[in-house]
Amino acid sequence: MLLVVDVGNTNTGLGVFDGRRLLVSWRLASRREQTADEYGVFIQTLLASRGIERSQITAVAISNVVPPVQQTLEWMCEKYFGIHPFTVEPGVNVKMPLRVDNPREVGSDRVVNAVAAVEFYGPPLIVIDFGTATTFDCVNSRGEFIGGAIAPGITVAAEALISRAARLYRVEIVRPKEAIGRNTTTNIQSGLVYGYAGLVDGLVERIRAEMDGDPKVIATGGLAGLIQEATRTVQHVNPDLRLEGLRLIWEQSHPQGS
Repeated sequence: MLLVVDVGNTNTGLGVFDGRRLLVSWRLASRREQTADEYGVFIQTLLASRGIERSQITAVAISNVVPPVQQTLEWMCEKYFGIHPFTVEPGVNVKMPLRVDNPREVGSDRVVNAVAAVEFYGPPLIVIDFGTATTFDCVNSRGEFIGGAIAPGITVAAEALISRAARLYRVEIVRPKEAIGRNTTTNIQSGLVYGYAGLVDGLVERIRAEMDGDPKVIATGGLAGLIQEATRTVQHVNPDLRLEGLRLIWEQSHPQGS
């Protein structure tokens, strides 16, 4: 079985694949100060809760955008699973061509999303990932990553608003019935949800105008489903896109399953 670990700035995704089938997945809070032992014990506990023994894990694939935890993850894999993990390095061990100024600057999360989207939906395409940042990742009709855009994530924007406006407060991020809010809560919810929907639609329209063909638009990330409901342009939502991309990149790098 393949254990995939996707470390983001806010959340960490874990998944276990048996061949190409995703058996189980978890979404956890990322903690930079977590030790190798804490990672190891916690992951083993999660696996055991689903009847998976650590001896059944024969490979580990990592996508990590938080460099300080990389060595910790490697120590954990070696100590608790006896495995040296495979780590995604854009421009080094990913076959997708990166037609950008500096391929090494591209975050592994963006490349992982793009690889999975090409596999499941076919190029050309735009992947929108609603995470700590909202990223727009573009793949042309030849299957090449050509760049995109980065905007503040919806939760980051909400926190910035609350911290700078004395009379505003945290609200549940849900779609209000109307764009015109009738109280402070629905005013904030409208600005966040419909405002981000407008950001998404506006950027997608501009990006599409610069791309050949008719790129499909795929969304992923924790708030993807919520924002899709308010947009005109998002066509597909795939919450497991990064985990699937990790599996695909690992398979491409280990064609014999070694």
